Amino acid sequence: MNPLYYPDNQGFYGDFGGAFIPEMLYPNIHELQENYLSILESKEFVEQYSKLLTDYVGRPTPLYLAKNLSERYHTNVWLKREDLAHTGSHKINNTVGQVLLAKKLGKNRIIAETGAGQHGVATATVCALMNMECIVFMGETDMKRQAPNVARMKMLGAEVQPATSGSKTLKDATNEAIRYWINHPNDTHYIIGSVVGPHPYPDLVARLQSIISKEITVQLLGLTGRSSPDAVIACVGGGSNAAGAFFHFLKTPDVLLIGAEAAGEGVNTGRTAASLHQGSRGIIHGSMTMLMQDKNGQITEPHSISAGLDYPGIGPLHAQLFVTGKAKYYPITDNEALKAAFLLSRLEGIIPALESAHALAVLDHIHFDPGQHVVINLSGRGDKDLSTFLQNLDNYASVR
Repeated sequence: MNPLYYPDNQGFYGDFGGAFIPEMLYPNIHELQENYLSILESKEFVEQYSKLLTDYVGRPTPLYLAKNLSERYHTNVWLKREDLAHTGSHKINNTVGQVLLAKKLGKNRIIAETGAGQHGVATATVCALMNMECIVFMGETDMKRQAPNVARMKMLGAEVQPATSGSKTLKDATNEAIRYWINHPNDTHYIIGSVVGPHPYPDLVARLQSIISKEITVQLLGLTGRSSPDAVIACVGGGSNAAGAFFHFLKTPDVLLIGAEAAGEGVNTGRTAASLHQGSRGIIHGSMTMLMQDKNGQITEPHSISAGLDYPGIGPLHAQLFVTGKAKYYPITDNEALKAAFLLSRLEGIIPALESAHALAVLDHIHFDPGQHVVINLSGRGDKDLSTFLQNLDNYASVR
């Protein structure tokens, strides 16, 4: 494995990663560091995880050639349909694995943070299946704009705890979840929903989400006779769906890896979540990475129309891919994402999540040749964002 793009024993991807944690959190993290690889690689776990992904999640998800979109952009556009996974996004790939891991570690309570609510729903879903107590922390602002997912979590039996500090969004929900975990170390497992946080979380989540790129290689081979696309595009907040879509191509030099981060109202407006383009090195939630901060090192509030991308940092793997140039990252504005969402809906009859729409919008920034194969990870469905789409319906009435 290339040490630049896979973590060392301390969880560093080059200069990024590690575990910068308070002493009171050390026992929890150390337990995970010592056990996660042996559990994930055990025959029992692999069999249980694979069976649940097939029978419960509905994998493999289709790799769909979007013919109308392909015709519009004069190239072969393939959609990896994570929106068709149970609960409507890629998030359940991670929660199934981490709940199994938690049970192996003897935990009986699960906590999670969520922004758009998809990770919260996926966590609550698997906890219901496996009879685990579930508490989900969610920013008060996100609870209002993602009310359908809050309702789904409660329907599944989860307790939803509002985060009322700061911007009342994903960053603040994560803070609350960490505080709770510190106070309940023995019986509780914290399921981080993205490739962020202290080691081993970035690697743990990437491994569980790598099923996405594993399936792409097999499916593309069957459909085209080649296992590698010319490009893979995915949206990036913390970066879990992108890490999963990139994972099996990190060692393939001729695959262009492209991330789409949320530019909000514009990279230079002060109303953005483009942490790679506007950020600098620093520590957030236990990891050294790229994040948005002021000259005094205080985290600045992010903005995105998408609750799932409204985070001031990014996973350390993506920070490393960015600084080394292994992957390219494009800032996509709220308006560009909305336009892309309406375009996919009207050309292909697929309503994407606002997060996924950021990845779709990259097609307006890069020219691909007619014979190339471009895979876009459609990380989630747009049900949760319908109120936002309806508010903007008149502005995008002419999009075709």
